[in-house]
Amino acid sequence: MPLSETHRRHLRKLAHHLKPVVIVGNAGLTENVLTEIDAALGHHELIKVKINAADKTERQSLIDKISAQTDSGWVTSIGHIAAFYRPAEKPKIVLP
Repeated sequence: MPLSETHRRHLRKLAHHLKPVVIVGNAGLTENVLTEIDAALGHHELIKVKINAADKTERQSLIDKISAQTDSGWVTSIGHIAAFYRPAEKPKIVLP
C-alpha cells in the first residue's frame, strides 16, 4: 500500500507517542510474528514494531517483507523501530 508524503507526515505525527506492540527477535520474521503484526494492524491501524536486526540492510529487508506480507504501508523507521499503517474496514484514522 503506497502512501503519499502528506499521508506519511500525518501518520508520523500520530505514531510519535506509540510504543512498539510487536518485537521481531533473534528468530527473525516467523509466521507467529507476522500473525501478531497482522492482528495488531487489524485492531489499531497504526502500529510500531521493534526489529532486532544486526545491520541496517537486514532491518530494511525485514521492513519490506512485513509491509508486503501484511498489505500495509511503511510510515517511518528510526533505529530499530518501524511504523506501519493499514486502514481498517471502518477506519478510525482519517487521512488528509
